[in-house]
Amino acid sequence: MAGGGGAPAPKQDELQPHPVKDQLPNVSYCITSPPPWPEAILLGFQHFLVMLGTTVIIPTALVPQMGGGNDQKARVVQTLLFVSGINTLLQTLFGTRLPAVIGGSYTFVLPTISIILAGRYSNEPDPNERFRRIMRGTQGALIVASALQIIVGFSGLWRNVTRYLSPLSAAPLVALVGFGLYELGFPGVAKCVEIGLPQLILLVIFSQYIPQLMHHVRHVFDRFAVIFTIPIVWLYAYLLTVGGAYRHAAPKTQFHCRTDRSGLVSGAPWIRVPYPFQWGAPTFDAGEAFAMMAASFVVLVESTGAFIVVSRYASATPVPPSVLSRGIGWQGIGILLDGLFGTGNGSSVSIENAGLLALTRVGSRRVVQIAAGFMIFFSILGKFGAVFASIPAPIFAALYCIFFAYVGAGGLSFLQFCNLNSFRTKFILGFSLFMGISVPQYFNEYTSVAGYGPVHTHARWFNDIINVIFSSKPFVAAIVAFVLDNTLHRTDSGVRKDRGYHWWDKFRSFRTDTRSEEFYALPFNLNKFFPSV
Repeated sequence: MAGGGGAPAPKQDELQPHPVKDQLPNVSYCITSPPPWPEAILLGFQHFLVMLGTTVIIPTALVPQMGGGNDQKARVVQTLLFVSGINTLLQTLFGTRLPAVIGGSYTFVLPTISIILAGRYSNEPDPNERFRRIMRGTQGALIVASALQIIVGFSGLWRNVTRYLSPLSAAPLVALVGFGLYELGFPGVAKCVEIGLPQLILLVIFSQYIPQLMHHVRHVFDRFAVIFTIPIVWLYAYLLTVGGAYRHAAPKTQFHCRTDRSGLVSGAPWIRVPYPFQWGAPTFDAGEAFAMMAASFVVLVESTGAFIVVSRYASATPVPPSVLSRGIGWQGIGILLDGLFGTGNGSSVSIENAGLLALTRVGSRRVVQIAAGFMIFFSILGKFGAVFASIPAPIFAALYCIFFAYVGAGGLSFLQFCNLNSFRTKFILGFSLFMGISVPQYFNEYTSVAGYGPVHTHARWFNDIINVIFSSKPFVAAIVAFVLDNTLHRTDSGVRKDRGYHWWDKFRSFRTDTRSEEFYALPFNLNKFFPSV
């Protein structure tokens, strides 16, 4: 070649595509390989810190609207934390057995607000009594709604549905389980940018750049980046608070930025064990129960996507449909416990903790069970738990920017099983993702302008059902992708391979791959009495 400047021809093996992997490689500890105890305890505490964000944000938004003060808010946070610990233990022991943290869910917020605005509570003059009445109404709705997941899960009905799930229809679901929560990311950081942005930058530096520069201690910094960065930024926020930086700031800025405005430390008792019916006997209303059941159905779909991505980041094989169905059943029991204890919110898989599995590359079941122990411990020792729960929300929003991104990318990774040169694949993927973003955007914009959803009939329960369902990005994307994938050119010979269905064939039954027994078998030899199929 003239001038001798031509690049050498690529080797033949360099032109080969990346191999498809049933299990994600380069994970340090998978489900069944726990780290050493000291490391496992620190990693478990890190999971506890990450799940605190949702645990605090939801009651902080709902309790004042119910009529409760700081005392009630602290008790609700304690109760939600306590029940989350129990539900996480149940899910890791008897459910899917994946390292999935079970915590509060934003999907249940909409029907809860509908209960708050119900006319039957508006005539109560005493705020404390109004809070108790609304909480009891929410408990009743959650108890009824839990039956949906319990029946669909334990009856095996969800197993029969998820057997038709292919990598192509799973990709939009899992992708929007993560990416669909973008409103909780940088918008939350920007509420106090001088705290949120340093947290985001430091987390990227500690988890990505320092391990690249310091090879001999790389796993210390990337594995414990959250524990390193939160105290640094929290101390910085405290110094800004005591230094008077927000003395003359607007009330909203003070609420988001100051470290002393949560009201949790002053409102929390030193020691308190949450117990069932602590707010009184639940009350039941058919309309409210139907709306909460709609949220339960949406959460069922969203948690299916979350279980799938957790299995990926824990370096397990794809979850067999029978195990997914079993996990949904136990999640229904978790929602029942929410209703009995009075958390004011239902349960689902914590998406931020799924992202933390990817950041740390530790998918150990024992680590998440240790995290559940921390949840129960700090929910009983109220003051100590309240100290951690008073971390400013923009710090958690910075964590979400990375964790939700990891979950969304986990969804896109399932496209490795599909033929991306197929126009059928492009249509289903693109259309489902677009509609999953566009339809909920319309519902949310309409609600923010009009004060109510696009469906506004005289039947409030019907309005709530439709508005809850179509406000969920992963739910809309999953329904569109699932229907199209199972009806469009399905009889064509090449379509089965294009959609990646053949890659998951051996995982559609529990017994057709020996690794399923290793990852998903029940403990204490319970598989003899409750066999998976």
